[in-house]
Amino acid sequence: MADKIKIALVGAGMMANRVHYPSLVEFEDVELVGLCDIVEEKLHQTADKFGIERRFTDYKRMIEETDPQAIYVLMPPYQLFDIVVHSLDCKLHVFIEKPPAVTLDQIRQLAHRAEDNLCLTMVGFNRRFIPLLRKCRDMVFEHAGSPHQVVSTFYKWHDPPRPYYNGAVDILTSDAIHAVDAMRWMAAAEVKDLAAVVRNHGQRLALSWNALCHFENDCVGVVLANWRTGARTHQFEMHADGISVFCNPDYDAIIHRDGAERVEVITTQEAAGSDQNYKYYGFWGENRHFVDSIKNHQEPETCFSDAVKTMELVDRILHSSL
Repeated sequence: MADKIKIALVGAGMMANRVHYPSLVEFEDVELVGLCDIVEEKLHQTADKFGIERRFTDYKRMIEETDPQAIYVLMPPYQLFDIVVHSLDCKLHVFIEKPPAVTLDQIRQLAHRAEDNLCLTMVGFNRRFIPLLRKCRDMVFEHAGSPHQVVSTFYKWHDPPRPYYNGAVDILTSDAIHAVDAMRWMAAAEVKDLAAVVRNHGQRLALSWNALCHFENDCVGVVLANWRTGARTHQFEMHADGISVFCNPDYDAIIHRDGAERVEVITTQEAAGSDQNYKYYGFWGENRHFVDSIKNHQEPETCFSDAVKTMELVDRILHSSL
């Protein structure tokens, strides 16, 4: 097909193999023109798995020789910056995983660079693209307009309580940022005021983050994230006049309407029409969104400039703790 989007890939790690490349190889309008990784065993295993012919250990050489339109840079956050800058300067559209950077200033600089080079960009905040959660949000907006209260929770048992990437980036920025971004998206507005409490629970690093947010549209949002709990679980709530949604994307959503005793239950597999994790957990959807955005010349929903707003909110939570 002459209209295929040519995409180059950097990274042959877990997320690349489990969710992103399985999505991309299903798209008939995408051509994977090259894969780069400095670990040759991983490079060849991944390339063989997804039928990628051209393989590189130098990403600059890959870009020069394959002439892609877009690039996926699926690397740890502290290894992203230089690769993304070079890719943007080559006028490539860029997809990266969360977190978009180690610091707020870094993602601001990347957003400016993307704007200067007229590049489309996307950060993999997959919660926004979970079919069940998108369906729930649509139901709330259709029933009553924007919600007046949202709650975003994310819990894990992180033991031993060691830092991520040897301390290169804090846990809220690196992982619990999902809860922060989802809260912004559910409220459909930006935070005006907030009060936060960050705790380390006797450990040597922060392990829980709790924020009460007042949005510009008068919605109230709550973030509760804690890495010293019973197990990994997360749930999202949206409340508006006459409707409440309680959504756990691992299982199902429960919807209450107008005080009725009967509730509606939708499973995450039903909403996605699939029992494949990369489809019902939003990864297929976010990759499809990126490709479609390139084809339609439209900025993706979770572009770098939008990621700046999520990182700004993360920064406020970290530095506004009571």
